[in-house]
Amino acid sequence: MSELALFKKDLPDYLKKVELDDATKALLGSGGGGKRISLRGGKFRMVVNNEEVMTSNSDTLNIVVVNNAKRVSRTFYAKAYNPKETATPPDCWSSDGETPDASIEEPQHHNCNECPQNVKGSGQGGSRACRHFRRIAVALADDVGGDVYQMTLASKSIFGKGDLEHMPFEQFGSYVASQGYNLNNMITEMRFDPDSDTAKLFFKPLAFLTEQDWEIAKRQGASMAAKKAIEISVPKTDSAPKLAAPKAEAEDPRAEVAEPKKRPEKKATEPTAKKDVKSILSSWSTDDA
Repeated sequence: MSELALFKKDLPDYLKKVELDDATKALLGSGGGGKRISLRGGKFRMVVNNEEVMTSNSDTLNIVVVNNAKRVSRTFYAKAYNPKETATPPDCWSSDGETPDASIEEPQHHNCNECPQNVKGSGQGGSRACRHFRRIAVALADDVGGDVYQMTLASKSIFGKGDLEHMPFEQFGSYVASQGYNLNNMITEMRFDPDSDTAKLFFKPLAFLTEQDWEIAKRQGASMAAKKAIEISVPKTDSAPKLAAPKAEAEDPRAEVAEPKKRPEKKATEPTAKKDVKSILSSWSTDDA
């Protein structure tokens, strides 16, 4: 019996509630990366232990957001990315986006908002040298009880304002919450912005989950995989991920956490008050998921 066949068989009842012991947890990260969805090259790429296993040919992907980091994080590298050099840990980073991590020996500033690396123009192309990112844990909409994937969203996918069909993540989350729902109540569409030179995503709600799938989504959000996916940690090893310089043409696997290149922005249209959004959401069928 192969290992894959073993894990695909029906589990004994006691294994359905088993939790990893400390000895096994210690090995969890040794394989090199877990499961994540990369946005490299403007495509959704499923990556398992740093090996790409599947690439989507569509510019959209339907997911369920089962968990997300509560704060936007920051990472700063003093040197520009060089693919020929071994990746090194960042020179400064913050998990809460407000103060440098306690492990930083020489922080750039005691306050992230007042840091000179947070000033426009401190980075390449008029960008900020210190980059924002946010991690979320997602399941595929057609397999809510399957694998949980980590996603790292860059600033262009986090901040800003759009219309109801094209919302960055923070606006999307705030919008859903304002209607009285949670992100794990629904199927979310992620879509690449075709007018962006970098991997910029828009989000919009598609349909409510059935009650059964919602219960599964809640369990997924509380799982070790989801908690690990949104965890922000920077190991002091050469294997730590490093942000790429903002270069649209580079096929750098770390580009999804880079500050996107500055480009003229289209004037965004804010959600209009003429739409009865509450009734729109409430009219979704719970049988569509």
